Amino acid sequence: MRSGRAHRPPGLAELATERASGALLCDAGTLYLTEGRVVHAESPLAPGIDVLLTACGRLSVDSWRDAVDRRAALGGVGRFLVDSGRLSDAELEICHLGTLFDAAYFALGPGSAPRGFYRGAAHWLGPVRPVGADTVERETRRRHELLAGLWPYPQVDQEPVVARHPDAYAPPVTRRQRAVLALADGVRIPTGIARELGRPAFHTLIDIRRLAAAGHVATPRPRTPEPPVPGRGPVAAVFAEPDVTLLRRLRDALEAHL
Repeated sequence: MRSGRAHRPPGLAELATERASGALLCDAGTLYLTEGRVVHAESPLAPGIDVLLTACGRLSVDSWRDAVDRRAALGGVGRFLVDSGRLSDAELEICHLGTLFDAAYFALGPGSAPRGFYRGAAHWLGPVRPVGADTVERETRRRHELLAGLWPYPQVDQEPVVARHPDAYAPPVTRRQRAVLALADGVRIPTGIARELGRPAFHTLIDIRRLAAAGHVATPRPRTPEPPVPGRGPVAAVFAEPDVTLLRRLRDALEAHL
């Protein structure tokens, strides 16, 4: 007789404990494990290793496609890039770890629950440098805490951002941030900006939150919520993004009278 309880997909810590190998599918990404260690991660919200290598000019698009065509079916694209002299071991490892932690940030983030585990599934890049599951989870938490400390309004990560004219007291932008501002057109979301620039998504989120805190970018105002319908209960309030300039002026005025 069945208990009636829904089957719960295993989480990363559970799979690490049993030294499982396969692909952990989450709502916002996939983590690949070998004997309980994370060997790769992907997310539609994070640029892949192909984007990072070709956008910086380290590999041409044709060179990358040739490597994939030759070795993807065998799961050895990374090794082929090194053996053919197109990348050094160090270059591959650094780029691989960057994309792994970048994608894991979304795959293991709030609102992204495990959906299933495909045992035996392997990634086409092949082994590069496995990372302990506890290290991946710890780094994911650290990144969330870092972003919250920069600007505690996570909706800016998911909404189209638009450049705005800050007040005279706003700190100047860096060269990296200027490139982000150039694409903050009220249509692109931060992860889309990262992909277009060929940069890790997390680094772009840092730039966006710092720019938001300084008053250089804003998210479009949400639509006015519809009035509650009788008999359907209360409607959740919709809060607009705070006016950074006004908050800063109020702070300065309070400090002047202390």
